Amino acid sequence: MGKIPNMSLRKNIPSTASVAIPGQDGRLLAPAADRNANPILDLVVEIAPETGQALEIASGTGQHIVKLAAATSKLNWQPSDIDPLRIASIETWSRDKILANLKTPVLLDGTQVGWSSEHANQNFILLVNLIHLISVSEARTIIREISLALTPGGRSIIYGPFKRDGKLTTPGDESFHQSLKETDPEIGYKNDTWMIDQFKIAGLALLGIEQMPANNLAFVLEKHR
Repeated sequence: MGKIPNMSLRKNIPSTASVAIPGQDGRLLAPAADRNANPILDLVVEIAPETGQALEIASGTGQHIVKLAAATSKLNWQPSDIDPLRIASIETWSRDKILANLKTPVLLDGTQVGWSSEHANQNFILLVNLIHLISVSEARTIIREISLALTPGGRSIIYGPFKRDGKLTTPGDESFHQSLKETDPEIGYKNDTWMIDQFKIAGLALLGIEQMPANNLAFVLEKHR
């Protein structure tokens, strides 16, 4: 799998932030991934181009990517993650399906400057449940790199929990955000309006904001042509 330069895998996040249960053959199972898989899949099928190159950043256990690849057979999917254990899990999930349009997962830290040059000409990029687990500076970097990696007219979906107009809108969100801040003051929920500002700076047009299950949002984006 190669070396991991400048890898900044965070160890100081609450255990509730990314729950994955060990299974057989290196497989990990994330209950949250099962719960949100179908709504994300439906949105990807609606928004993503029918053909081309697709990158998922922070693929996690691999549960999402196998369903996405199966449902969009003309898109060539590249899974990725920062964590070697999750890379192994993605490989195990992938072996079960044997999908021609699903590539071998690669180690990728989306918060590092410059990764877009190695993953250029993407027609679609998916990012699920990462922005709240990284700093403002890292979030700014990943948005900029997504834009650089997309082809003109390429699309992206960024999914996760966010503040609305600076406010946390449910008790569950308040509790989770506070637990993130207590373990690392630099991470936590980002404001939806701040995200929109970053999209504009990066040259990404906001096509829409979709309300998703568990009070999550999905920003639907397109790179300016």
